[in-house]
Amino acid sequence: MSYCLNPHCASPQNPDSDKFCSTCGFRLLLGDRYRAVRPIGRGGFGKTFRAVDEYKPSRPACVIKQFLPLDQSVLSSRRARELFRQEAMRLEQLGTHAQIPALLAHFEQADYQYLVQEFIDGPNLLEAIAQQGVFSDRQVWQLLDDLLPVLEFIHHHQVIHRDIKPQNIIRRTSTQQTQQYVLVDFGAAKSIEGSDLMRTGTSIGSPEFTAPEQTIGKSVYASDLYSLGVTCIYLLTQVRPADLYDTEEGLWIWRRHLPQPLNTVLCDLLDKLLKAPTRLRYQSAIEVRRDLHDRAILQELGIEQEKDDEIESAGDREVLDLGKTALPLERRGWRCVETLRGHQSWVRSVVLHPIGKTLASGSGDRTIKFWDAETGELLRTLAAHDSWVRTIAVSPDGQMLASASNDKTVKLWRWETGELLHTLTGHTDWVRSVSFSPNGRILASTSQDQTVRVWRVATGELLQTLQGHRHWGLAVLFLLQPDRPPLVSSSRDKTVRVWDWQQGNTIALLEGHTDAVNGLAATKDTIASASEDGTVKLWDWESGLRRTLSGHEGAVYSVKFHPTGDRLISCGQDRTLKLWEPNTGELLHTLTGHENWVWSIAWDGTTIASASWDGTVKLWQEN
Repeated sequence: MSYCLNPHCASPQNPDSDKFCSTCGFRLLLGDRYRAVRPIGRGGFGKTFRAVDEYKPSRPACVIKQFLPLDQSVLSSRRARELFRQEAMRLEQLGTHAQIPALLAHFEQADYQYLVQEFIDGPNLLEAIAQQGVFSDRQVWQLLDDLLPVLEFIHHHQVIHRDIKPQNIIRRTSTQQTQQYVLVDFGAAKSIEGSDLMRTGTSIGSPEFTAPEQTIGKSVYASDLYSLGVTCIYLLTQVRPADLYDTEEGLWIWRRHLPQPLNTVLCDLLDKLLKAPTRLRYQSAIEVRRDLHDRAILQELGIEQEKDDEIESAGDREVLDLGKTALPLERRGWRCVETLRGHQSWVRSVVLHPIGKTLASGSGDRTIKFWDAETGELLRTLAAHDSWVRTIAVSPDGQMLASASNDKTVKLWRWETGELLHTLTGHTDWVRSVSFSPNGRILASTSQDQTVRVWRVATGELLQTLQGHRHWGLAVLFLLQPDRPPLVSSSRDKTVRVWDWQQGNTIALLEGHTDAVNGLAATKDTIASASEDGTVKLWDWESGLRRTLSGHEGAVYSVKFHPTGDRLISCGQDRTLKLWEPNTGELLHTLTGHENWVWSIAWDGTTIASASWDGTVKLWQEN
């Protein structure tokens, strides 16, 4: 696929062999070399696109950034264009660091300016926390130990990033690099001379993560350290920074929101990063790293102490590999630790809260029940719908629950209280599936009326109705990508469709199953589909089928990825749950214990929940 870079093009999708857009005539190849594939982001000064370099035989991935300010009046500003050119110069200088994307090209075409950068494969931290839930203190230690040398590097080059936040930190998927985290988006960065440090300038950055002095245009090196500290407390709590700050007292109250106790020395370090007066804050990245390697932190986290007192440079040190701290999944056994009984009919859907130790289940008895996942205690029951509850979904921040029913409605509830927030009407037949977008602002639903509907969560407003399936819609979800994530749906027509839901277009049609496609799961780029034909198929949504997993006897109803994406679980008519290694197709474990079909599964990384026609929910953990 080739995506037109003309921001005014009404239909930007084109075949990947075309040279010019069939809609507007815009040249599709940038510099006769780089082809945009799809949009992946939008900032204050530009749009970014996933792209390929067609000059090289392997067509490696890259990123195109187009200068396109949200404030269109800036387009005529020489100053704004000069800032974009300066970003290119900074990237040329800083991109030599392994944890900063390299600049590949910078030029102007058709009156628009472009940067072409190295593509970093992996989720940003906003996506990562939505997938896995809160970070542990050990993971935050690694993040700091990994990124502080990067800040030391850019500060040495007299650059302040000024926009450090979860979205601008990518957790690299590739294992060939020692460093796991990459710092991106230097569009807000500022090059300074020593005499400029306290000179008032433009306020820029993301408000919730911005240091106080930066809001009045007085950025200093310690401003980046403050933003990194705010990023860390967000990862530890998954609570918006605005809700972690007491404005009356002028204090951070983030420790009250911790889901579990943390290393106290590390907490004190984070508190010092967050000091409002710059004189009380850490002044340099190397100063933070020295405290980060405090003996008390290392001993409690079980990290081997460095032999040298001198903190080594980022390029020479060895970084903690979290993947080596636990036994591989295939070496572990699994057992049922709890069976939850209380529904008066089959249990069709189950979800685990992304932060707290609670879960919810939806049933043919028309209720939704909330449970304590550690004790099995029933916490609350909602008389939710006028007919069977077909499916439920939890928002990435854990604040809302969506439910869908044979009564043709979708309902939005507050998780903590069970308060009904919205009832969404418009479907003309049973609603079979619902899913929140990665940022939690959009909800998608699919129905036996053969449509997929897209709603605004805050208001319940219907944004889009997608038509294309030739039979009942059975499952729907968003790919885990920022800004405009593609929407994926499956149907009894045996297909999986990938949609640009804002444009209302099908951008990929995945065919290969020989029966209805009941369930879907996804990572950033991979789609898993579960079918009545007894198989699970793994797809790259752009290039097609990658692998077929066979092993169930009968229909497969649901499939889920482990939060890291390196394991997969499926369930079905044969009453079993099966764990797979998706890259090899190896079957690792078969879990048995349900007395009837297993309809739904949830997986938070440590606990698996399964819902069955036998009227129970079972919780499974590793031995």
